[in-house]
Amino acid sequence: MPVMPSPDAIEQEVRQFLKDNFPLSADGVTLDPDDSLIEVGVIDSTGVLELIGFIEERYEVEIADEEVLPENLDWIASITRFVGEKRAG
Repeated sequence: MPVMPSPDAIEQEVRQFLKDNFPLSADGVTLDPDDSLIEVGVIDSTGVLELIGFIEERYEVEIADEEVLPENLDWIASITRFVGEKRAG
């Protein structure tokens, strides 16, 4: 298993993924770690699926259907925590 990235590294990688893949997030919108990605309009339901694919591939984890919840995937801080927990397994 690859070395576990730090929470800061996970946050930066997630931010970069959002910026690269969702134009609105690159459009001068500064996201706080606790901003809802869906409410702010950065991602929609399709975007959530893309985010899941990125997380699974980048961090070599599997996200079960029952884990696809706003509290795991709707804001950067929750994504960072969720990935850390999944990696710690």
